[in-house]
Amino acid sequence: MAPDETPPADATPTTPAAANPAPGTTTLLFDRWDTSGVEVADASLRKYINLHAVRIPHTSARHANKPFGKQRLNIVERLVNVVMKSEMYTGKKSKAYTVVHDALAIVEQKTKQNPIQVLVRAIEKAAPREEVTRLRYGGISVPKAVDVSPSRRLDIALRHLCEGARALAYNRNPRAMHEWLAQEIIRASKGEMESKAVAKKEEVERVAKSAR
Repeated sequence: MAPDETPPADATPTTPAAANPAPGTTTLLFDRWDTSGVEVADASLRKYINLHAVRIPHTSARHANKPFGKQRLNIVERLVNVVMKSEMYTGKKSKAYTVVHDALAIVEQKTKQNPIQVLVRAIEKAAPREEVTRLRYGGISVPKAVDVSPSRRLDIALRHLCEGARALAYNRNPRAMHEWLAQEIIRASKGEMESKAVAKKEEVERVAKSAR
């Protein structure tokens, strides 16, 4: 689907006014949320979290297989792409869009804040700063703590947010995926250990600290 085409009906509702916004008006994500006022507090992630104004975050993979092409994708589209990395949503981008859209709506309802800002805070709290690699000296493998690049920090945070929501959706009571994703984003934004993403980050950094 090209960026200017009408999105699927189950992705987000559209209106004639939204399809052709008046000159000078602000472009709203999903015709609901303004990303212009969203701030990234983590200086290392600021360059990599793309918050450019876009109505439907769908680039038709035009940046695929390009060095650092992911930086050109809106952060919400990257979240949608990570949601698709599961058995249920593989190849079903319209359903993944619906999950993310509904999750952001729940985040807005519960926090009374811009859900994109809450998502950015969740990513900052769930992004590990160091991890462990293994160096070989002769026939011996030695663990060594290393700093994590900003791009990888962002990838890991998004992956852990979705994996945490997916684990709860499949292993707990049968609530919808978007409800668990919203809960995971809210908990991670507060730095709560009940968040699977935050707990995983703390575990990785704790192991890395012991390997310094």
